[in-house]
Formats: sequence, C-alpha cells, structure tokens
Amino acid sequence: MNSVAPFAHEALFYRDEDDFLAGTARFVADGVNAGEPVLVAVPEIGIGLLRERLGGQADQVHFIDMTEAGRNPGRIIPGVLMAFSASTQGRFRMIGQPIWPGRTELEYPACVQHEALVNTAFEGRRGVILCPYDVAALPDHVIEDARRTHPVVIDGTTRVASEWYTDPSGLADIYNVPLPPPPASAEEHTFSVGTLAHMRKLVTAYANWLRREQVEDLVLAVNELATNSILHASGRGILRMWREGDTVVCEVSDSGEGFPPSFTGLSGFGIVMVNLLCDLVRTHTSHSGTTVRVYLGR
Repeated sequence: MNSVAPFAHEALFYRDEDDFLAGTARFVADGVNAGEPVLVAVPEIGIGLLRERLGGQADQVHFIDMTEAGRNPGRIIPGVLMAFSASTQGRFRMIGQPIWPGRTELEYPACVQHEALVNTAFEGRRGVILCPYDVAALPDHVIEDARRTHPVVIDGTTRVASEWYTDPSGLADIYNVPLPPPPASAEEHTFSVGTLAHMRKLVTAYANWLRREQVEDLVLAVNELATNSILHASGRGILRMWREGDTVVCEVSDSGEGFPPSFTGLSGFGIVMVNLLCDLVRTHTSHSGTTVRVYLGR
C-alpha cells in the first residue's frame, strides 16, 4: 500500500544572498532531480540569483516574479500556487515569497492571512511550499508571524517544528482588523437589488480614467461584492469610492457576515474572483457587518 506524503509548509529564514541560495537552490535541485514539478515565485532579484546558481537545471523550473503575480496577497493561493499545483501530477515543490521588504502596512494583514490559509487550502495535497523570509530586513513582528503561520521553520542548518504555530482560522481572525476610515471626500451611494445596474454605471463613470479593461475588472469586482451583500446580508449595502494617488478604491459594506476565508470550496469563489481582478483586497468583519475594500491602480 502506497503512503501519501503529507503537505509541508515551511518558512526559510535567511540573512543575505548566500543564506538565500543555501536554503533555496538545494530545495529546487532536489525537486528537479526527483522529477518533481518545481515553481519558484519570488521577487525578480531572487529569480536572477537562483537561475545563476542552478545553471542548466533552471530550464526545468517555472519562475514567476512574485512582486507582480502576488502584488495582491489574496491572489497568490488561487492565481499562483493552486494554478501551478493543478497543472501537475503527483508531488509538487514550490517556493513562494509573499512578504518582502517594501510590503506596505496596508497589505501586511492580507499577507499573514494568506500564509495562514495556505495550511488549509493545501491540506492533504502531496507537496511542499517553502517561504523565504529576509530576517535581516523585515521587522521582528513579521518573523514572529512567520513562526505562527508555518508548521516548520528552517534557520540556517536547523529545521524544527515551530512551537508557535497557530491554528489558521484563529490567526486569520487576529488580522481581521478594522480598515482605515474613508476620506471625507469619498463618494457614497446606497444600493439594493433594483439599483445594481445604476451602481455599475456609477463605478464606470468614477473610474473612467483607468484603462478600459481595468474599468471592466473593477465594475465586475464591485458588482460581485454588492450581489453578495444583497444575497447574504440585509438586501442592501453602501458603496463608497475615492482615489488614492493613481489608485481607485471602492468599498462595499453591509450588515452580513461576509465571505468565508477559504479558497477550497464554491462558497469562496466570489472573493477569489475579486482577488484575481484587483490589486489589493482588504476585508473586515465584525458583529455589525462586513466591509470589503478593493484597490485598482493604473
């Protein structure tokens, strides 16, 4: 009887380029030598380092610039990790770096929720995901959270089970934090089932300085959020819109419980689609309702 290898989610702590390569190049080479499909999703500088170290083996590895594909942390699981694992047969091997120096405080809660949900989304699958963390450049609280979101931590030559590992749903709840208040200049509109078409026109007009395909994506995302409010909350909600530099921000709030923090079932398909369409998605759920804020910039 064949045993199925368990899924592993590991954090790799590194302090410089040599550290990074020592922890990642062997991981990739072992996968290539074993005939396993290998994905490396890290910032461009890491891709260059690994390509040089791997030599000819790099041709057998799929590389993705995470600063582009994973700009929205909520896009990484469905759009990068699951997309790759779904194209493989048997055991897979992936390096995913969702947090790097330069991630903003606005993005960070979504990054931690992503890392926590990886453990749920890939439970029972055959493979391993290694997540590099630059401990020399990242704040201490980021490294502490990495110990909470990864069952295994690798630091230098030491590989240990993390004693700080936290239940994924519990950690996702910790980062279910209130969003910064909208600016006083934000447009505000109420909507209900009979006003969805008008709401779509409002979003189209407000975001008309974006590229046409971006406007279409934003309208589709907001419509999905508003429809969810109508179906699962009080049948109505509030749309707010404003600009932050070259970014349009749309916020949908209602009195419902929101989308479940899952990428594994049909119940979460709507929020998956919204994440795939937008640059950033932030959600806050409380006893009084749910607020989902989406960002799309030129």
